[in-house]
Amino acid sequence: MGASYIRAADLPQVIPVFPLDGVLLLPRGSLPLNIFEPRYLNMIDDAMAGDRIIGMVQLGAGGDPTRPGLAKVGCAGRITSYAETSDGRYIITLTGICRFRLGAELPVQSPYRQVRADFSTFEDDLKPAAEASSRDRGALLSALKAYLEHSGLDIDWRTAEEAPLESLVNSLAMALPFEAAEKQALLEAETPALRRSALTALMRIDAAQDDDAPPSIQ
Repeated sequence: MGASYIRAADLPQVIPVFPLDGVLLLPRGSLPLNIFEPRYLNMIDDAMAGDRIIGMVQLGAGGDPTRPGLAKVGCAGRITSYAETSDGRYIITLTGICRFRLGAELPVQSPYRQVRADFSTFEDDLKPAAEASSRDRGALLSALKAYLEHSGLDIDWRTAEEAPLESLVNSLAMALPFEAAEKQALLEAETPALRRSALTALMRIDAAQDDDAPPSIQ
């Protein structure tokens, strides 16, 4: 990633935030973004000149149309790839580092929003996830198969079977079209194991919708 963060204290106390509903970034997940709004082009310029860290956060309650409320928990990511297009857009990849609780929003002059970020609650995000059992993988893949069949979607199944389990969970949680509140619940899951369980449950619930019987486990 080009930078090493061992403790929550290693991360900046103030970060820019990119509010985007229905978009999820998780620790060690990779999120491609196409940046074209002038205020966020400015944000990327400033981030690239500094520590390259941006906080992804969904919308929350309150606020107004010009400055909507923000969810209480987001995830900070580091820009790990960057390209500029001929029409002035930025194509970047954010790699998730650590979740944070949003503190006070700063009265800044920049066109983008900045907040105080408290990473202390989520310091374990900076540690590798514990290895999961083959039973955990089997339950996730079974739920995924039922979900894909019900949704008419397809993936590279061999890649799914061979991917490290945390990477698979992150990719599915970030890519599948869950509701914003469901995405936020996956983000706020206390541990990777609880996130995996929540993702498995969400896929099974979606697969069972409009069906008279629960999804089968094969």
